Amino acid sequence: MPKGVEIRPTQDKVRQAIFNMLADLNGKRVLELFAGSGAFGIESISRGASYVTFVDNNFRCVKTIKANLDSLSIHSRYYDVIRASALSILPSLEKEGNKFDLIFMDPPYHLEMAKKCLINIDSCDILSPNSLIVVEHFKKDVIVAGFKTLVLEKERRYGDTLVTMYRKTAEKAV
Repeated sequence: MPKGVEIRPTQDKVRQAIFNMLADLNGKRVLELFAGSGAFGIESISRGASYVTFVDNNFRCVKTIKANLDSLSIHSRYYDVIRASALSILPSLEKEGNKFDLIFMDPPYHLEMAKKCLINIDSCDILSPNSLIVVEHFKKDVIVAGFKTLVLEKERRYGDTLVTMYRKTAEKAV
């Protein structure tokens, strides 16, 4: 974990439960927003993901992600680490033609960042067909919104934490 940064790391049991629900990650392109230490993306690479884009706006977090990747001798052809805000990077990722099969999001609690990011992801063309978004958020943070292409797939509670999964579907008729 980065020193001097207030981060709420995902509990090991929650991360394990999430990966148990995901099953096969072979060949998947992954985006980790609010990456922190990069634990979700690094675990994804270890489970066969073909490429991970790590995004965090904190310099210390970016430095820690790179150090963690280096310490595990993970070749740079498997990842990109970007220092940017989760909301501002989405249009850039779309413009570059990026498509992701899986997105992890663990935003700060109580700031409605999960909802804001989901709205932006729903409006950007960065999702592969049938892609999945995994959102870790505080149990009282309401993120339900009228999405065009995202459908709630499942939700699990772990103490004060909710893990909510959305699946991309075909765009709904208006």
